[in-house]
Amino acid sequence: MSRAFLFVLDSFGIGGADDAARFGDTGSDTFGHIADACAAGKADREGLRHGPLDLPNMMSLGLGRAAGTASGYPKAGDALRPSAFHGAAQEVSSGKDTPSGHWEIAGLPVPFEWGYFSKTVPTFPAELTEAIIREGGLPGILGDCHASGTEIIERFGEEHIRTGKPIFYTSADSVIQIAAHEEHFGLERLYELCGLVRRLADPLNIGRVIARPFVGETAATFERTANRRDYAVPPPEPTLLDRLVARGSQVVGVGKIGDIFAHRGVSEVRKGVGNMAMFDVALEAMADAQDGDLVFANFVDFDTLYGHRRDAAGYAAALEAFDRRLPEALAQLRPGDLLLLTADHGCDPTWSGTDHTRERVPVFGVAPGLAGGDAGLRTTYADIGETVAEHLGLPPGRHGASFLKVIS
Repeated sequence: MSRAFLFVLDSFGIGGADDAARFGDTGSDTFGHIADACAAGKADREGLRHGPLDLPNMMSLGLGRAAGTASGYPKAGDALRPSAFHGAAQEVSSGKDTPSGHWEIAGLPVPFEWGYFSKTVPTFPAELTEAIIREGGLPGILGDCHASGTEIIERFGEEHIRTGKPIFYTSADSVIQIAAHEEHFGLERLYELCGLVRRLADPLNIGRVIARPFVGETAATFERTANRRDYAVPPPEPTLLDRLVARGSQVVGVGKIGDIFAHRGVSEVRKGVGNMAMFDVALEAMADAQDGDLVFANFVDFDTLYGHRRDAAGYAAALEAFDRRLPEALAQLRPGDLLLLTADHGCDPTWSGTDHTRERVPVFGVAPGLAGGDAGLRTTYADIGETVAEHLGLPPGRHGASFLKVIS
């Protein structure tokens, strides 16, 4: 039996989604537009990066060819390392959010619509806000709008410390985010409040309630901590993770994987602050993995720090930093292993607004001992989960189709 390592570069879409128009995202292409910006000198930043986008390791695993499959990005001719494979996948889930993308990757598309909040101010329904204040014993709430996490803490953090009112905000995702100071408000109190809001939000079909603790004393010194916690709706059917744990395998969730799956089907959670710390944790998990185990890692900085903030230079630098670390993961592989890199949606930093973008995602990596090759355009992300399932010796699931034989 073999091991599998599934790395999600959060929001690293490659364009070409055939239903992008439904989301107002026709023409969005996270990878392609970052590469174009770098080539044009529009993603240069002193002390950070300069010149064309440089991702030699990911390109040698098939990233360029995956992008060619998805959207015609002109990099299909790059040489590949032995046993590398490449393809692209189209999402069939109704939303372009994090849970939908990850659940579909794990073999469970999401056909239903999540509940969302309008862009009015206040954004939350009055009856929900009143119930939160009443049952939570709060003096009130701040924010009550769509916002980025760092911006809203800078705007309301000092008032939050002074009044004790937690900061509530949302985004284009199906989410309620609650920011509060770890010391002045209390971390455990924040977690308890999020549990209460999770219960109150269930009738609205809200995908996640997220605790966003921070520290610091002034707007200039506020900083979010690593003690984020997601309170997610559990998947309605067994996922790849559930199937592996039921079989007796270990599933190690790196980053926010445990939270996304409501800690179901996850044997162990390991976290770090930032992509590079997360990469260290992932390497440790790879070293510890036994036959039949899955290490499922999410690298969230691409999305939260650069995609949503529409920072093409920062996104490019983060991709290049990740690429420089990739040989360390490749060195951990032994014959029979599978390393698969993908994404859960797009977040084109050159696009209008601050929301996710509907895009196809790359499906590429390496399986030492296999032939590798072209997995083509997959009609659902669920094919990723089914490929991992077959590789780890599980029977087929209800959704998706493995492409393992194509690359064997």
